[in-house]
Formats: sequence, structure tokens, C-alpha cells
Amino acid sequence: GTERALALAELCSAPVYIVHISCARALARLTEARARGQRAWGETCPQYLTLDQSALAGTAEDPWAGARYVCTPPLRDAANQAPLWRALAAGELQVVATDHCPFDDADRRRATDFTRIPNGLPGIETRLTLLYDGVRRGLLSPERWVEICCAAPARLFGLAPRKGSLTPGADADLVIWDPIRPVSLSHAALHMRVDYALYEGKTLRGGPRTVLSRGEIIVEDGVYRGGERRGRFLHRATGLPPASA
Repeated sequence: GTERALALAELCSAPVYIVHISCARALARLTEARARGQRAWGETCPQYLTLDQSALAGTAEDPWAGARYVCTPPLRDAANQAPLWRALAAGELQVVATDHCPFDDADRRRATDFTRIPNGLPGIETRLTLLYDGVRRGLLSPERWVEICCAAPARLFGLAPRKGSLTPGADADLVIWDPIRPVSLSHAALHMRVDYALYEGKTLRGGPRTVLSRGEIIVEDGVYRGGERRGRFLHRATGLPPASA
């Protein structure tokens, strides 16, 4: 599918952004296209860096637990994780993003067969911590972590320099990051509106201490301090930037 999309985009001289790259084979096609000078970019998601297809089997006590991990593309063999991490470090992948699909267990267990399981994983709250674990393990530099999680998405989707940069006139969206802060990825500790956690029982180090939005502190030590309805619609530029971006 990745190869086909790249070929069609190349024939039309159109830029293309490949979402949810999950395996080494798709990554190789993207790398080849960019080496030819094609205006192509790729993202992967936290689940493809940290989970593998064994999660779909569930557990002996609860085989249906595997339904929690149904996403598209599906989780792959664990051997695909190392190539994805290397590609992020080398700039061959440009973004780590995530849909956020907080379907409850009950939503998934109502399915009468596999095709009716609600598709997608909850992951918006855990994305930065999971990727920072790559920094702690020596897979990414801190600068590259910021680039793939924050700066590159803003630039590619026409929101820079207002978003994704620390420059005069930008929105002052800032996270003060504590690199040794213990972060529990269990359901009881998270704030996502979903009744389970993908990484139940796991604790990592590295999490936000303070979050500012447009210069205003909205989160302090895990407590939300912002007001209601403070979001603003953002107009963005159309089209993707040059291939070097």
C-alpha cells in the first residue's frame, strides 16, 4: 500500500505524507522515494515502536483482552521495531503521531466478530513519555525527540512558526519536562477517558511537570488548572513544504 501511494504521488508530481508506517518493508519504500528526491514524508505511531502482534492474543485469563489492541495497520512482529527507531534517529521518518481512539472495553466486547471491533488505540497522553523512553535507552537524542514529536508536525502541517517553535510571536506552548519523574502508564494514573490502559502496570521515567498554553499555565504536577473552552481554531497553510523540511 505504501509503495502504491508513493508511485501514484510521483506520477502526479504531488507531495505525499504516509501515515502509520508500521513495518520495515513500508519504511524501505519511503526511504527509497526520498532518496530519489520525491516530496514524501512518513510518520509512525507509539504502538508500532512499543507493542507487537503478541498483544492480540490476549491472556489465558481473558483472551478477549486482545481486542484492546486492534488498530490499522495491525501490530507487527517485534523485529520491525528496531528499524523504525533507527529511521526516526536518522531522519528517515519525520513524525511520531497518534490517532486517539478511546473506545472502552465494553465498546470492543460488544463486537460479534473481528470486523466489528472498534478500530484504534487510546494514546494521546502517553505519547511523549513513550518516546522519551527512547531517549533514555539511547535510541534518540533529546533534540530529535523534540523534533519528531513537536517541531516537525507543526512545520509539515502549516502551523509553524506559531506552533512548534520557541520564537518571538509564537504561541508559547511549552512543556517543562522532568527527565526522572516516574510516570505510571496504568489506568488509575492516567486521565484519558477510557476504561483501560494499553500498558497497564508499566512505569517509565520522564514526564511533564508544567504545561503552558499560549503562555498560561494549564497543568501543574498533574493537575489541570486551565479554564473551559479555551481552545482556538487554527488556520493553517495548505500544501507540504520542500522535501528537505
